[in-house]
Amino acid sequence: MKQPSLIKLFLRPSWETFVGAVTLCGYSSFLFGWHVHEKAVLLMIVPFSLLALEDRRYLGAFRPLAVAGHVSLFPLLFTAAEFPVKTVYTVLWLVLFLLVFDRLTPVPSRPRVFLLDRFSLLYTTVSIPLIVYCSLVHQLVFGERYEFVPLMFTSSYSAIGVDDQEVWTFEQTGEVFTTYQSYLQRGDFYRQKRFSCEITGHSNLTFFEAFQSESDASGEVEDAFPDALKGPILRKVQFSTISRLDHLVDHVYEEFKCDFYPRESIVVTFDDGSRSPGVLREKTKFPELLRPDGSVERPAYARYLVCLNNPSNEEIVVEAKDLIRERKTFTKQRLRSFLKKTIDHESWIGAPWCVKSEIAHDYQINGNIPPHLTYQHQMAQRKANSMLKKNDFDGQLLNFNPGLPQLKPKGQKYKRGGQDVARLSEEYQRALAANPDFSKIPQQQIEQFLTGPNGINGLRHTAVKTQSKHPPQPPTLKYPIEDLELPPIQNKAPRPALKFLSIDSPTPHYLPEEPASGILMRSVGPLLETWDTLNVYCEVFQLDSFTFDDYVEALQLTHDTYQCQLISEIHCAVLKKLVNDANDKNGQVQFSIPEYNSPGSENSSLADTGSLTSPTPEPEVKVFGRTTRSSLAKSEAADLKTVQTADSSIKVHRAAEMEHSTRAYDWKTRLRKRDFSQGAWVYIVVGLLYQLSNDPRRKRACDEILSKLAPPDREGTVQTAISQYPLVDINTRVKILEILCILSLETKAIRLYMDECNNNMTDFRKEKIDMQRKRRAAMEDLQSLLEERKALQPRSRTASPVPELEGLNDSKIVNGTEDEIEIDDDEDAVMNTEEEEEPHQGRSLRRAIDRAAQRKKRAEEDRLRKERLQTEKAKKPSKQIKQYEKILKKIEEAKDQIKEYEEEVSVLENDLRESDCPRTRVLGKDRFWNRYYWFERNAMPYAGLPDSSTAFAGYANGCLWVQGPDDMERQGFIELCEAENRQYYNAFKMKVPERKIIEEGKTHVFNARQWGYLDEPDELDKLIGWLDTHGVREIKLRKELQAQRDKITKYMIQRKEFLDMSEDQRSETGEPTTRMSTRTKSYTGPVPTRRCFAWTNLTAEREIGHIHSEPKAPINNRKAAKPTKKAIEEDGRQTRATNRQGKRLTRQGSRYTF
Repeated sequence: MKQPSLIKLFLRPSWETFVGAVTLCGYSSFLFGWHVHEKAVLLMIVPFSLLALEDRRYLGAFRPLAVAGHVSLFPLLFTAAEFPVKTVYTVLWLVLFLLVFDRLTPVPSRPRVFLLDRFSLLYTTVSIPLIVYCSLVHQLVFGERYEFVPLMFTSSYSAIGVDDQEVWTFEQTGEVFTTYQSYLQRGDFYRQKRFSCEITGHSNLTFFEAFQSESDASGEVEDAFPDALKGPILRKVQFSTISRLDHLVDHVYEEFKCDFYPRESIVVTFDDGSRSPGVLREKTKFPELLRPDGSVERPAYARYLVCLNNPSNEEIVVEAKDLIRERKTFTKQRLRSFLKKTIDHESWIGAPWCVKSEIAHDYQINGNIPPHLTYQHQMAQRKANSMLKKNDFDGQLLNFNPGLPQLKPKGQKYKRGGQDVARLSEEYQRALAANPDFSKIPQQQIEQFLTGPNGINGLRHTAVKTQSKHPPQPPTLKYPIEDLELPPIQNKAPRPALKFLSIDSPTPHYLPEEPASGILMRSVGPLLETWDTLNVYCEVFQLDSFTFDDYVEALQLTHDTYQCQLISEIHCAVLKKLVNDANDKNGQVQFSIPEYNSPGSENSSLADTGSLTSPTPEPEVKVFGRTTRSSLAKSEAADLKTVQTADSSIKVHRAAEMEHSTRAYDWKTRLRKRDFSQGAWVYIVVGLLYQLSNDPRRKRACDEILSKLAPPDREGTVQTAISQYPLVDINTRVKILEILCILSLETKAIRLYMDECNNNMTDFRKEKIDMQRKRRAAMEDLQSLLEERKALQPRSRTASPVPELEGLNDSKIVNGTEDEIEIDDDEDAVMNTEEEEEPHQGRSLRRAIDRAAQRKKRAEEDRLRKERLQTEKAKKPSKQIKQYEKILKKIEEAKDQIKEYEEEVSVLENDLRESDCPRTRVLGKDRFWNRYYWFERNAMPYAGLPDSSTAFAGYANGCLWVQGPDDMERQGFIELCEAENRQYYNAFKMKVPERKIIEEGKTHVFNARQWGYLDEPDELDKLIGWLDTHGVREIKLRKELQAQRDKITKYMIQRKEFLDMSEDQRSETGEPTTRMSTRTKSYTGPVPTRRCFAWTNLTAEREIGHIHSEPKAPINNRKAAKPTKKAIEEDGRQTRATNRQGKRLTRQGSRYTF
């Protein structure tokens, strides 16, 4: 018996095999030994306990062995003094073993066999009465007789626990056999070469070979099947009732072979027959349009945005007919293999296909089977159908007895339809041919059955007449539907009027609030994008956050005498992230920069750079997707490929001469040394743009900027660039910052910050889930406490709770009246005598009268004493009242705990919102595909960093921005073709552009380059009321606006109040003294009253000891120049908080309260 375990140990030596071999050897010696002592069972229990903790399958066999082994040792300790010791020790050990081992033992990797688990539990339970009987009951009942009975019971019980039943299993199928003969028969069947692999198609295999082949091929199918199709296909086949897998494969393949999904690799076919591979980026589905009668007006179709795999990564818009998949990517064989691996169904007829639970969880597919597809519902439906068939018309055809009642459905009048009439006629003819007894039926009844009003012909005419009276009803609309398919509402107030920041608004006759702002509409989008980028990544750039109004005001300054610190700090901070410090990796450039056209020869570059085409009309830019932080620049670059230099002799800038004059100390060297003094950062910008102009995509934009910073009519020196920047308009400055921000997104610092935010979001989500679980548990505890309070609550309670008094019905308690005083029988007799007899002159009755007075006095004293006791008892709360007050205290503590959890959840939600920095979230779209943005919604605090120098303003942007639709949406939904316009006009008596003009009111935005805004709370409420909840887009936008309404309104009001303040009022709110940097230190004129001059870069002063635009302080004075935490606190501003690890917090996780 020991040889198999020792052979396995010799072939595969391991710790687990060694312990198993020791256990089996102990088993063999104990079961088959000639003379074995009871203590030998420990040779099995001790090593087996090491295996029981490794696998739960071992634990099932170890549990009865441990109980049997300990019980079998009881007869060795037979004295009365030893009984408590052995009982307590055994019980404690078994309880500890049953609890700890069950928790610590892991779930096995292979399937378990639940054969004797319930028997094991029953066996363990029987050990308790067995020990009690053998140790106590038998001695008390039988005394010294039958001494062998307890030992016999103990031996029999232990023998059952030690000798377990042996079973045989197949791991591939999970089958269990209790007899070796049946196991061999099934094994012979599995070894026959009659099986095939369903995935590869290989046949003439044994079951084990086919199973292994399917397991190996399933991994290849998983890797080869397109990932983009897995989720849609699984959602399509979920709960499908197509019985055969082959039919299901055909159905799914026909539906998906011409449908494509984002992230899918496809091939684009062009009209000339050429092909180009690409990746599908976006998919826009246009729904089916129906006429009022239910007929199809326009079939559903889709358009796709595809990024081609070419050097320029060109993006094009195509339809499904222009797309194909690569060969052998999506075939029926692969689809069948994928479905076979991912779905299954039960064996009853009509069972729906269900995605396997682990796969459904990965793809977030609902696994709850609909009630009408369950087995119980299907069986009930079949039973009902069979009962209806029994009560059908067959009995009426064979029984013409007019006395029998006609069976009708209960509660409604039954009418036969056209199909029933045809079936009745057919059954009647069949009955005439097959049943000769029909000839005995009176002809009068037959004619009545055929020609009467309730006969077949009458029913046929009735059915035709009924069909003509009731035409088919159009299908019922299920809201929400496509927004533009909703009919216009007459006399409804239009959308609130938008305001425009630019001087060239898209709406005619609109007067901007600041006509002298100089901002063009094409600069509003980049202006918002650059402000959002600088505030989202302000901690990476080491910048204080700033409001959008200060940002616009600072960019509008055109003074030559002084400069705003906000502008210089923004440029210097972004430039420092593009190129490392000289001491950091030798000043490595952090973005991809093009080389000069003629390396090593700057003289030649003077001739072939700095020239541009003669002025030509600017072509309209095509925007293929929705506008994001860099989409406008990319769209311009796409058109610049066709622009070529027509006349190289016309110089538009002198950037080449400027670069040549400072070749010993070029812009890279100056940037590595952080030399920004006296406005030198402007020259760095010029050198950077000059080198970027070698990229054809950026050449036009860079040359346009350089023509203003290094004009051809001025000398090409550094001072020329510095003096030209104050004269540049706001649109050019926005272009400069747009290019710098796009370059900064390529740097390692920004990427690391995004990764850190993603990790923080993961941690915050886990904490939020944990807090929600704690809150749910606290709510359950509170519910139980409320039920206890309801059970213990007294019937009546005063202001100060008084317990209910017990014993108020005591017969000895008096209530203060003489009638209720109880008197003894003797005393009653005396009183009666006194009342009946008249007083006389003889013997005096004074003594009797005195005794009666004494009795009254004692009764009064007893009454007062008992009332005093009742009062004292009432003041002391009873046990029930104490318990009730204790429950009330626990309820208040539970409510406080729930409130703390809710506050923690809200803080974590705010942390998640501030950590969501990769993209700007859109609130939603309206019926005309206008996008609505609230930039404070994610990736930044609502009012900016609380320790910013302009935190006293109390807002960041304070406006709800509206962007027009992009080209794909405009062409697919607004600017329709002639046929679609005609259909739309027939349905609603207007075209979509006309409806847009009417329903949007006085102001409009027509494309993605146009922006408007709302800054009044009343306008926000009107916008929410204007949205229609029956549309798919506007219902989502309305829900989002209602959720954010309080926040948006709050910061709109704060913005308006701050902008309406005078200079003195702003200084009272905590605004610091206006600071201003000058190019020439000799400026002594009055300080201009501008809000943007209140901004100072406190973040840089705290972290690096000086602002970016100023040089580092000398080593001796660096300590004095760096502001301390104490100085910042004395300045009245909030310092940075620390996290749980003691590190300084960024705005993510800072948990500010606004």
